[in-house]
Amino acid sequence: MDRIEITPAARFSGEVTPPPDKSISHRAVMFSSIAKGKSVVRNILRAQDTESTMEAFRSLGIEIEDNGDSLVIHGKGLRGLTEASDVIDCRNSGTTIRLLTGILSANPFFSVLTGDSSLRSRPMKRVIKPLSLMGAQIFGREGSRFAPLAIRGGELTPISYAMPIASAQVKSSILLAGLYTEGMTIITEPARSRDHTERMLPAFGADLRSEGLTIAIQGNRELYSQEIAVPGDFSSAAFFMVAAIVIPGSEVLLRNVGINPTRTGLIGVLQKMGADISLMNVQSVSGEPVADISCRWTPELKAADVAGDMVPSLIDEFPILCIAAAKARGTTTIRGAEELRVKESDRIRAMATELAKMGVCIEECPDGLNITGTETLQGTEVYSHGDHRIAMSMAVAGLIARGTTTIHGASAVDISFPRFFPTMRELTA
Repeated sequence: MDRIEITPAARFSGEVTPPPDKSISHRAVMFSSIAKGKSVVRNILRAQDTESTMEAFRSLGIEIEDNGDSLVIHGKGLRGLTEASDVIDCRNSGTTIRLLTGILSANPFFSVLTGDSSLRSRPMKRVIKPLSLMGAQIFGREGSRFAPLAIRGGELTPISYAMPIASAQVKSSILLAGLYTEGMTIITEPARSRDHTERMLPAFGADLRSEGLTIAIQGNRELYSQEIAVPGDFSSAAFFMVAAIVIPGSEVLLRNVGINPTRTGLIGVLQKMGADISLMNVQSVSGEPVADISCRWTPELKAADVAGDMVPSLIDEFPILCIAAAKARGTTTIRGAEELRVKESDRIRAMATELAKMGVCIEECPDGLNITGTETLQGTEVYSHGDHRIAMSMAVAGLIARGTTTIHGASAVDISFPRFFPTMRELTA
């Protein structure tokens, strides 16, 4: 499936349980692999990105049993990994390559990490620089700016590091490397990024402390096996949230969705725009807040300004926020989001290009967009740019457009949400 046609939706209603959280699924596999004992991970995401992480750890000597509804991971402790016999292919997964770089930097063997053409164009210097300060030996293309990465693992020393950008992947990579040191590794972020690593590592026994924007981890402490239940993925739920808000007469209930406050900035922005969104049945699951989310059609959305500390908590939701902005009264401005240019695609340029084709007045800025709402979007041919979030966002745009919207490169959704299009069709039936 590399091309799909979307027709306007007369309705968009029902209940959806989004796929399991991708970020938490990655971390559950990684932390279980370097913990001692047998961990059980329930409701793991079945998608290309998380399969990359599982295959990577299998190649490093970890036994992973797949029981259908759960994984049983036979961890070998911090120093139990063994050298892979081949290059480790992370495919399109930035989380896999960046977090694994932190772990492998401290293991006394040679590793090579690569990925697809998109991953090989994403910046790796931001991870390599702090790890090199710890003593890591990592080499990549173009002055160690890009993968493939060659890693000669060895003894590391703790550091105190002020991160120039807020990045959960970079932060997690440093924290994982810090596990292997003799001493305390300290990280200070410029703004708060998602904190799944800080929530999960202590459950495995890590001595990790967090205060404000500073996180510290004590090295040379073994991790021990756990049982983890993965909640629904907020980023996947976001597409259905916005669809329900912009399609007349719609009402959608999203069940068992992770509402970690470092991930749910989109809810705050949509509510600021006037969206009818409410949380129900709030609870804690494996240390993560979870809720059901009710979303209803909102006929009078108004524009909003998004910038500053708001950005990290909705960095993955910007493409779908653009669709809400396209239907809002006034001009929505997005600033301070230059990180979007080095995701799976240049998401600023991709959304500017594709929404302009549909008749949206949209202005591209170096670090964001200006989007003026319009009464009617026009169906046309659009492209995913090989990016799952662009493909899903343009599908929602197609539901509110006049005429048929054809999405080229629609198979990009398989990276995180293989059943996205069938689920969307069920809600429009």
